[in-house]
Amino acid sequence: MQRGIDKLVRLLENDPEEKQFDADMYMALYTTIYNMCTLKPPHDYSEILYARYRESLEAYLAVKVHPALLGIYDERLARDLVLRWNNHKLMVRWLSRFFNYLDRYYISRNSLPPLIDVGLACFRDIIYNDVCVFAKDVLLKLIEREREGELVDRALLKSTLGVFVDVGLTDGLKRYQADFEEFLLVDTVMYYRVRSSAWVEAESCPDYLVRTEECLHKEGERADGYLHASTKEKMLKDVYRTLLSDHQSTLMQKENSGVSALLRDEKTDDLARMYRLFSLVPNGLEPVADFFEKHVEAEGSKLVREVTDEAENKKRQDAMSSSSTSGPSKDTGTPAEIRFMRSVIELHDKFMTNVVTCFADASLFHKAFKNAFESFYNKPVAGSSSAELMASFCDDVLKKGGTEKLSEDEVEETLDRVAKLLAYVSDKDMFAEFYRKKLARRLLYDRSLSDDHERSLISRLKQQCGAQFTSKMEGMLTDLMLAREKQAQFKDWLSNSDDDKRRLLSSVDVGVTLLTTGFWPTYKSVDLTLPQEMVSGIELFKEFYESGNKNRRLTWIYSMGTATIKCHFDARPIELSMSTMQAVVCLLFNDAGELSYREVQERTGLHDDDLIRLLHSLSCTKYKILCHTAGGGGDGKSIRKDDHFCFNRAFTSKASRIKIPLPPVDEKNKVVEDVDKERKHVVDATIVRVMKSRKVLQHQQLVIEVVQQLSRTFNPDFKLIKKRIEDLISREYLERDREDAGMFRYLA
Repeated sequence: MQRGIDKLVRLLENDPEEKQFDADMYMALYTTIYNMCTLKPPHDYSEILYARYRESLEAYLAVKVHPALLGIYDERLARDLVLRWNNHKLMVRWLSRFFNYLDRYYISRNSLPPLIDVGLACFRDIIYNDVCVFAKDVLLKLIEREREGELVDRALLKSTLGVFVDVGLTDGLKRYQADFEEFLLVDTVMYYRVRSSAWVEAESCPDYLVRTEECLHKEGERADGYLHASTKEKMLKDVYRTLLSDHQSTLMQKENSGVSALLRDEKTDDLARMYRLFSLVPNGLEPVADFFEKHVEAEGSKLVREVTDEAENKKRQDAMSSSSTSGPSKDTGTPAEIRFMRSVIELHDKFMTNVVTCFADASLFHKAFKNAFESFYNKPVAGSSSAELMASFCDDVLKKGGTEKLSEDEVEETLDRVAKLLAYVSDKDMFAEFYRKKLARRLLYDRSLSDDHERSLISRLKQQCGAQFTSKMEGMLTDLMLAREKQAQFKDWLSNSDDDKRRLLSSVDVGVTLLTTGFWPTYKSVDLTLPQEMVSGIELFKEFYESGNKNRRLTWIYSMGTATIKCHFDARPIELSMSTMQAVVCLLFNDAGELSYREVQERTGLHDDDLIRLLHSLSCTKYKILCHTAGGGGDGKSIRKDDHFCFNRAFTSKASRIKIPLPPVDEKNKVVEDVDKERKHVVDATIVRVMKSRKVLQHQQLVIEVVQQLSRTFNPDFKLIKKRIEDLISREYLERDREDAGMFRYLA
């Protein structure tokens, strides 16, 4: 046996005179051990052979291997260690074959360590424990040299680290982790800490991120090339923290290359790289999202300030111009509010593109974008709310003769983009009311580009806010279509009537738009004394309508009517397009040369507010259809109750048909009042709905649930909710608990 072991040692030491084992020699050694192990006790040599196996390995390691590795502290140590480890594994494999019978019977019966484990333990105790520290230092130096750009032997690194892993297999990876990995991680952090401090001072944020990405790529390759698979994640995690987390604030706040600068300069590739890198760091994207949110809010607030300042400057200029002799200047440009909405749409598209392309459509950035947009978009702009501005912008796009001339496709694209903005409006019910008012004017005055465009926008609003939000708008369009059919039926009925009826309307063409009260905005009904021609037309339509609708009542809204009259001036006849009420005033002068303010009021039955607006539009604007003689103390620029009026025959115009506008009426206050009234009913209904489902509820929980439901349409005021709760208690919809005043009960 000893001669066989000595032969194996000489082979491992590359003795040129030693020949390889042949089959006869192998079988002779195996048979010798077999015979010694199969003798009956007390002549069984199994225990002695098991000890001799260990002694043979220990002797070889102590005499041949250990001296050869001592005193080497450079790359040669790694090479020799790998060589000696491979030789040792070969020796263990051959000896295990010779002593195989021990493994099969003696070791299993006595629960002893297998032969291979014994061989591993011998190498660990005699060789590895003495040289692992020096080998670790050699490996770390090689890795650092590679990080500095030198070419190193990766195969040697992998083989040497294999020794660290294989030696500790009986303990898992504890040896590898304790003897090498922990030191590697510390060295990695120190290496990149020193270099990143220099890089962050010298380089811009994009350049630093490019360098970081390269480092991470190389570290990943390095880990895949020769490190154990379990080390990669740990090492990259430390690199992320050292290169990214530790310098995140400094990088993002860099004056000319931080997040704000990248967003300002639209550096999409750099932003995408920033997202990719910081997504690898725990909570690394939250600061990026915060910067993004602040930047979007700052850009939006800047727009708000610019438009507000422009509007205030324009007011001052108009005030100065109106007080000068030259008169007010004419502004032919696009209104600032319309330009603001265009800018907001472009801002939305720009930053939404950033969210999708640069930030991978991440929900964190969608939330940041939404918060930022809501923050500035709901601020008042030149005295107007975002709801009003959106409604005005939609009106400008959808009406004939709008500020911007758009093609069919451009109109649809604009409507799609503006509809998305509704998600950021806090008072959606306010927008709905403003929009409904303007929609009604477009439809009733035939100013809408097309019904298809109107339905297209309403469909988009319906997707955003639900069917209830647009039900009245859809009803208005349907109502108008039915009204056109009814008007056509009236024409047919009139053409089939007797000559007396047709003669009544020989000089007047009557068109009636029949509306359903529930769909349309509330309009003031004015008691107006009409001329006979108009009375005849109304009476005929009443007769036609009541013949098929006996149980319905007509209410005439003269303030929304239009009329076209032909005026015979001295120069030539001109057609005037005006409101029905303006036409009534003008027709008074067919039979009277001059009328005082009081006489006009008596003949029309109008209140002062309405009459002053009408007379001002006919005598104090550039279209002076009536001559205005101011009473005592009047300046002729405003209407007084002692003024006199007559038909201005000398009026002339180059156009053969002109439109006489009425002074605009600020409907904002009326819309706000209507919305406030409607909100009371909505809050009442929501409270009752919640209580009906819950039966009993604490005050705080009730308020929370009501706010959650109402916030989809508007931001409710807590004081309003409290008042409505008290009102519902007084009306016996709810009651307070007798023992707990903060508890409410629903009364069926």
